[in-house]
Amino acid sequence: MNYEEFKQQIVDDLKDRLGDDYSFRVNEVKKLNQSYEAVAVTPEGSNIGVNMPLDKLYDAIQNDVPYEVVVDRTVDAIENGFDQAPKFDVNMLSDYEQMKNKLAMEVVSAESNAEMLETVPHKNIEDMAVVYRFVLESSETGGASVLVTNQLLENMGVTPDQLHADAMENAPQLRPAVITGMSDLMVEMMGFEQAEMMGIIIPPEDEKMFVATVPDKTHGASVLAYQDFMEQAAERVGGDFFILPSSIHECLIVRDDGEMKYEDLKAMVKDVNATQVDPADKLTDSVYHYDSKEKIFELAEKFVERQESRDKAAEKEEAEEKGSLLDDLKAKKDEVSKSPKKDAPDKVSKSKSGAEL
Repeated sequence: MNYEEFKQQIVDDLKDRLGDDYSFRVNEVKKLNQSYEAVAVTPEGSNIGVNMPLDKLYDAIQNDVPYEVVVDRTVDAIENGFDQAPKFDVNMLSDYEQMKNKLAMEVVSAESNAEMLETVPHKNIEDMAVVYRFVLESSETGGASVLVTNQLLENMGVTPDQLHADAMENAPQLRPAVITGMSDLMVEMMGFEQAEMMGIIIPPEDEKMFVATVPDKTHGASVLAYQDFMEQAAERVGGDFFILPSSIHECLIVRDDGEMKYEDLKAMVKDVNATQVDPADKLTDSVYHYDSKEKIFELAEKFVERQESRDKAAEKEEAEEKGSLLDDLKAKKDEVSKSPKKDAPDKVSKSKSGAEL
């Protein structure tokens, strides 16, 4: 069957399996970094439902999974979704004072989410955008959150500036930044003995690469928006650093000690994003840089341009100083050459007796 036939068939079969206690509706789900068509299943009398992505269900059919099996799995997923849904009073979403202590941030690509960003409050950071979420539940096995939209904010009677200020204060406490050395991460994954055998263990002062995220490793790139994160990372790294956005969930910090070139890092980010990162989790293909002396976070190419401009300005100043010194020396030489010469004293010959000859 084609996609349209499949869509109608599975909705009908889900109605038969789940009964009249649920309503069913096919709609487009627009989320940050992705959008898809889904069948929304909602219990009667409730405003909380479960969305099942139809494209993924159809892909299973295309990959030779029997249709009956897809229906069985979908029913199980829907029932589990309702069983595991967080117990949350939706009416709280109209009360900002109760919700603001659940306020967190998320960093996404501004370009990839341009249409979505028109409907949500946000702040731009270079080619990224900071958006806001109310975290309803968070655990090692998963979580639930609500994206703050312009409409939701208006219903709460809160300004975007107030939302941002509260998020900047609350998010680092709710989901603090975690910076881990790459070698420590490998030890954690492999065990100390195997890591030592492979020569992966590195003294802290020699560590050049770090991973930054949040405790539950979900939307961990949000730490880039935290007020004190850059200074915290600079202290850990020991100075300037590059930032590689490995996904919306984490980013890599690479010490800028002159060994790594911006062009090589950008090529690496583009390759990893194209081959290893789920499109829904992609942040950007850009590389960023933090200048710990100037306290400037910017796209790495801007840093390179700024550095080149600074070097050219220094060379020009040095050349001007050298030229000025040469001009001073030449002026003094000209001054000496133009000054009147004093008459040489008359040479007088005297006799032994002292009389002039």
